[in-house]
Parts: sequence; C-alpha cells; structure tokens
Amino acid sequence: MKFMKLGSRPDTFYTAEAVRSVSSEVSSDLIVQVTGSRYLLHKFPLLSKCLRLQRLCSESPESSQHQIVQLPDFPGGVEAFELCAKFCYGITITISAYNIVAARCAADYLQMTEDVEKGNLIYKLEVFFTSCLLHGWKDAIVTLQSTKAFPLWSEDLGITSRCIEAIASKVLTHPSKVSLSHSYSRRERDDVSCSGAESQRLKPASKGWWAEDMAELGIDLYWRTMMAVKSGGKIPSNLIGEALKIYAARWLPNISRERNFNKQVGSDSDSDSTNETTSKHRLFLETIVSLLPSEKGAVTCSFLLKLLKAANILNGSSSSKMELTRRAALQLEEATVRDLLIPSISLANDTVYDVDLVITILEQFMLHGQSPPTSPPRSKLGFERRRSRSAENIDLEFQERRRSSSASHSSKLKVAKLVDGYLQEIARDVNLPLSKFITLAEAIPDFSRLDHDDLYRAIDIYLKVNNRLIAF
Repeated sequence: MKFMKLGSRPDTFYTAEAVRSVSSEVSSDLIVQVTGSRYLLHKFPLLSKCLRLQRLCSESPESSQHQIVQLPDFPGGVEAFELCAKFCYGITITISAYNIVAARCAADYLQMTEDVEKGNLIYKLEVFFTSCLLHGWKDAIVTLQSTKAFPLWSEDLGITSRCIEAIASKVLTHPSKVSLSHSYSRRERDDVSCSGAESQRLKPASKGWWAEDMAELGIDLYWRTMMAVKSGGKIPSNLIGEALKIYAARWLPNISRERNFNKQVGSDSDSDSTNETTSKHRLFLETIVSLLPSEKGAVTCSFLLKLLKAANILNGSSSSKMELTRRAALQLEEATVRDLLIPSISLANDTVYDVDLVITILEQFMLHGQSPPTSPPRSKLGFERRRSRSAENIDLEFQERRRSSSASHSSKLKVAKLVDGYLQEIARDVNLPLSKFITLAEAIPDFSRLDHDDLYRAIDIYLKVNNRLIAF
C-alpha cells in the first residue's frame, strides 16, 4: 500500500511521570491536555503551524512558566495529536490509508492551513490523498473504512464521498485500467511509496474482483458505495447479485442455521447482547434486500430463500419478506427441497417448518404462472386474406405466448416434483395439521404431475407418523 513520509528529524518524544515531552535544549513553555493526557511542549513550533493553538493561547492566561491549553474531544485522540505535533517539530511521520483520516481530522481541528504557513499539514495530506490514495484500489477501501471512526468529520471534509466515488469509478472501469495496490485475493502485502513504482501488479481474478474487498465495508458505507456502482449502469445484474451474496456470507454467517431465536430469547441470560446482535443482523439483511437487482435471475432462488429464512429468524420487516417471497416464487423451479425447509418461528405454531410461508410462495408462483391462451384469434371473415403487418404481429405475439406457455408448463412440472419432495420431508412432523398437508398437495394442479408416486410416498409417510387413517 502507498505511504508518505514527512519530516527528517528523529523521534525525540518520550514519557516521564505520565507526561509526554520532547527532548530539546530549549525549555518547554506549553502544556497541552488531550483526552486525559498531558504534553509538555514548545509554543514556537506548534503555534507557527496551528491557528487554533494561537487563538487558544491568546485567550488563556499565562502562568509563570507554562501556558496550559486544553483540547477536549480531539478527533483521533492522543495518537492523532502526536502525529500533528511531530510534524510541527519536523520529526519524521508516516502517513498511509490507515491513519490519514485521523491525521486529516486532527489537522483540521488544529487549523493547520496554508494561511498559517505554506506547505502546512492539511495541504500535504490533501495532495497525498487525492493524488495517491484515491488512485489505489485497496488504499481507497482502507481509507473509506477508516472514516467510520470519524463519521461527521469525514462527511464535512468530503473524505467519505470522495472515497466512494473513487471506488465506484474503479469498479466501473475495465480491470486492466485499475491500479491495484493489493488484490482481492489477499496475497502478500504490497507496500510502496507514493513516489515509487509498485513492486508488483496483481491482476484481478475475475469480473467480480471487487466484491470481496467491498464486503469488508460496514453496512452504511457498503450501501452508499453499492448504490454508486449500480447507478453507473455498467455492471451486469448477475455480478451485483454475486457481490451481495459475498456480502451476505461475510456478515450473516450461517444465519439460517441459527436456533429458533424468538422461542428461546426469554431464557437467554444475555438477552440484551443477543437483541443487539439480532438488530444488527436485521439491518444487514434489510439493506441487502434493498440492493437486490430488479432483473429476474440476478440472484439464485436458493439465495433468495436463504435470505427469507434469515428474515424469518430475525423477524425482518413484512415488506422485505413479501419482496423475497415474490422473487422466490418467480424462480421457484430452481429451488431444492432443502431450500424450502424454512424454520418456523411462530410461538403459536409447534411445527418444525414454516409451511404457511411455502404455501404463500406457491400461491405467488401459480399467480405468475397463469398460462396464456393456447390458440390464436380467429378471423371474423372466415377466409384467407393477404397478411397485413398487424396480422404478422399477432402471429409473432402468439408464438411468444406459446413459448411462454411451454416454459410455464415446464416450470410447473419442476415445481410439482419439488412440492412432492417437500411434502415427504414435512410429513415426518407429528405436529403438521392435515389441512396444511392437503393444501400443499392441492396447490399444484394434477396435470403438472407426470406421475403421483412421490405424492403417494409423502401420504404414506404422513399416515405412518400420525398413525391414523385419512380419507382423501
């Protein structure tokens, strides 16, 4: 990653009796208090570069030996202050993507501008930020991550927005034209000076090379960055979907396999901590759903159903559940029985799986899968005429409908097989009401089943488990 060195003097700061000082032949005349720490320093090097310290010193009374200045709520704390102080003394400091945000906020707090002295710290940090860090992929990512510690400062200084714009522009640029200071594959570290050439240039592994690094961003920054990427209109929807899948795997690990949270939260001794974690996961889930591309097939049905499982467990919003249900229904033929095994979370329902939710998905599927007319409109005159352009359009539309009807019937055949397999799984649940079993069995029309072997097998399982005769 890129870095910048400022100053040439060796570090002479030291700690004595809980006070930080700097070795010098000149006696110190300034005490600076920063977030509980005391610094014994000199006015001349600090005041010559820090307008805020000039003002504070002019407003505060001088003691016999030292003048005391307090800096409450200093952005970046003692580390950032000491970085600025060392710059004032000409001591060598190293700036990189990891500390530039803290240094920039601290320099702005101290008002280290060009009006005070030419070549001051703010100017040097801005040059490094715009000419180096924003041009490197990993540098921009790390810098953006660092803004999380200083959200208001970073927004006011435009650091956050500029990082987001830089990252989005690199995603939208052809990979060969992007300068990567560290590849998404996370191989060995690549440290380079801003003025030097990169020691190695790693080529992205695929068109979605950016997704893994972006997955490290917090939810707010990720949402803003992904919205900027989507608004560019150059990234295929399936790559957006794959990026969201990577992000979900990063921040919602095994969420669909978690225990029945709502049924057990009352017995948890650390329920406050659990509720906080659940709220955080819910926020991630809602954000991912809001970023899903509108195109059908942009994400797999399996992924949609996993999100729906998570929404059920985390008590997600009804709008998110409805959206996931609708989208899963459109691609239901892609699903597996395992995908449909969504845990039940209702306190009033003792069934293992949420059968009602699957019934809703099936209803949506059937609603979207209504077959269009299977024959073209007849001519009112009853005899052949010269085919007009409108007649040709009617035929083309009819052919399209026939193809749609064929695809719809094929989907129904696959879904019928899926439903019968699902029935065999839930039939083992002793608490499954007969009415729900029948509703599921009848949700798919008979003509969608090539045979009824799987359905009969599900009925047999249900009868053995429940040990009673059931007449259909």
